[in-house]
Amino acid sequence: MPVVFLTITNNSGGGQPVSLANIRAASELCHRYGVPLFLDACRFAENAWFIHEREEGQSGREIADIVREIASLADGMTMSAKKDPFGNIGGWLALNDDNVAESCRNLLIMTEGFPTYGGLAGRDLEALAQGLKEAVHPDYLRYRIRSTAYLGDALDGAGIPVVKPIGGHAVYIDARALLSHVPPLHYPGQSLAIALYRAGGIRSCEIGSVMFGRQPDGTEVPAAMELVRLAIPRRTYTQSHIDYVIEVVTSVAKKASSLPGYRITYEPPSLRHFTARFAPLE
Repeated sequence: MPVVFLTITNNSGGGQPVSLANIRAASELCHRYGVPLFLDACRFAENAWFIHEREEGQSGREIADIVREIASLADGMTMSAKKDPFGNIGGWLALNDDNVAESCRNLLIMTEGFPTYGGLAGRDLEALAQGLKEAVHPDYLRYRIRSTAYLGDALDGAGIPVVKPIGGHAVYIDARALLSHVPPLHYPGQSLAIALYRAGGIRSCEIGSVMFGRQPDGTEVPAAMELVRLAIPRRTYTQSHIDYVIEVVTSVAKKASSLPGYRITYEPPSLRHFTARFAPLE
């Protein structure tokens, strides 16, 4: 059955939010043609905060109220609870269709556990319940978004090309601009990610032609963007940690013209960006 998925915020496009007007319009269009609208809502609280801060007519609303309206416009949602709700593990599937929900509950019992815990420990369920409350608190969200912007503003000030405005959960470096000598199908994003790890143990993620370049027929095409994502875990790093990241990224950027392209030496049939192996090009 066809379904439309809307990701809030956009993890592969710079961590940018989806406006409430956009969600309303998508919901209206989907329901006009009888197509379910689902939310990939891992970062629902950050998205609601951006709506509160940027969208006309939304600044006087509670964050939780914006979240409720977003949810009311969809037919279902998926959630990796390791994102906004502060979970160490777990997630959920929410559905408006009772018949589909019953089928999913039965499958859950056979594969993970009873619907009241879904294979999770009680401690994890309690953490998620508390995390959902804390995730929509304005003071927390203000601190969270500003902490990410601190990293992004510092890199931007150092002349390193980043996606702007800075997103909520991550800063995205434009590897295509920084490594302009590396063709897209030689994977400039992967080259930069490897260099950051080798220089300072900075773990990042390529979002470019490794992730999106392979087509269903096996051919390779350049992705629309060649990005490197610096995602920031919640309530984990101190400012000194982020200052260290700034130092490492700035140091690597000064040597960007000497970084090599890469070739893939192994890739699985699907989702290759998780487990592919690479070798530098001479």
